[in-house]
Amino acid sequence: MAEYEDLPRIVVERRTGSVSSFLFGVLLGAGIALLMAPRTGRETRAGIREGALRLRRNAEDALRQVRETVMDAMDDVREEIDERIEVARHAVEAGRRAARETRAAMERGIRETREALSERPPRPRAAGEDVVKPIDLSEEPGPAS
Repeated sequence: MAEYEDLPRIVVERRTGSVSSFLFGVLLGAGIALLMAPRTGRETRAGIREGALRLRRNAEDALRQVRETVMDAMDDVREEIDERIEVARHAVEAGRRAARETRAAMERGIRETREALSERPPRPRAAGEDVVKPIDLSEEPGPAS
């Protein structure tokens, strides 16, 4: 084991790959392949131009698809919000209508109770029942007798 201590060590670090490093490698490899290909400069430039145009068309198509997807999602969200707002409006209107109906019913009940009480003859008092007379607070008290 001691004989290996003097040898240099190699450390291998592993990182998770990413799409950007993959694309960089693809572009680098494509560039080297174009330069090493047995074609004339004019053919190579034409190939690069065609590849760039193809890449541009593909990027534009991808951008168009993303834009359409985002616009569709935004339209769906707008529709959902509009539907929820409409449901909330209906609920508020139903609550107002119920409150008006309840108030009218309560006022009708109070009015009917008052009418019934005003038409009813006073009840006879039982023997020994205290009669409480209302006090009129608007008059000033007179001298004590």
